[in-house]
Amino acid sequence: MAIKIEMLRCFRAVAEQGSLADAAEVLGRTPSAVSMMLRQFEDHIGAPLFESARKSRLTPLGELIHAEARRELDHFDRTIAAIEGMSRAEAGHVRLAVTPSVGQVIMPSILRSFMAAHPGVHVDMRDSHSAAVQDDLAAGRADIGLATLPPMPGFERHLIFTDRFGVVCRSDHPLARDWSDLRWSDLNGSQFIANGLCHLIQDEGFLPLLEAARLNVANTASLLSMVRAGAGVTLLPELAMQRADEDLAFLPLLDSSARREVWMLTPPAPLMTPAVQALARAIRSADLPAPQA
Repeated sequence: MAIKIEMLRCFRAVAEQGSLADAAEVLGRTPSAVSMMLRQFEDHIGAPLFESARKSRLTPLGELIHAEARRELDHFDRTIAAIEGMSRAEAGHVRLAVTPSVGQVIMPSILRSFMAAHPGVHVDMRDSHSAAVQDDLAAGRADIGLATLPPMPGFERHLIFTDRFGVVCRSDHPLARDWSDLRWSDLNGSQFIANGLCHLIQDEGFLPLLEAARLNVANTASLLSMVRAGAGVTLLPELAMQRADEDLAFLPLLDSSARREVWMLTPPAPLMTPAVQALARAIRSADLPAPQA
């Protein structure tokens, strides 16, 4: 007969309670059932584990087996608790890859609520440009991606929000003086700084500006620093400017309807852990800020 986990629990309870009756009460079983299981355990061991029938004192072998049984039962209980916690999204690990604007504006409130509701879940969020987010998903380094992403084999894709593009310049730039009537032609003569999202703009009036750009900056923080320093103007989606200082202006364009689309990509539901599924649901159901029309 193989040693069963119930045998170890029975033996531990008797050893720590000091009697069959007290052990039976702790285990929620009858004393006779505890006695029978303990006897089966001792028969399998081939030696007595208690010095007397009163079960109040362990033999030297019993002491050694009690220490091992306690250690293994504690490990087993922790394992079961971890498995059950992961199955209920009470534990686990989620790797999140997002663009900087999503990380700065969208995710803080979502993660605050999510972490409060799932205190045992660890979230690792890294922010980068959309191409890097796509690479992280393809390489298996991220469980959820939020960026301007194309369809990818093996991933489900949900549109999270859209926001309009606009010109970003210093607040004291000449363009900011009459921004309500700004058009592509008004940017002629301005030093334009290209960035990784410019390929999303297909307006004819924008293409000459992009071709003439002498500076390309991929990182949003560095890009805004260049604008602040007076190195030129750039083009960004509106959400990227919601955490910007007052020294920068976001100027919508009358003759452009270009919008950025932010998509969430995840593996199919059967391939996601419960923790990843829970965070994906939280993102989809979030009350996201609506950019102005």
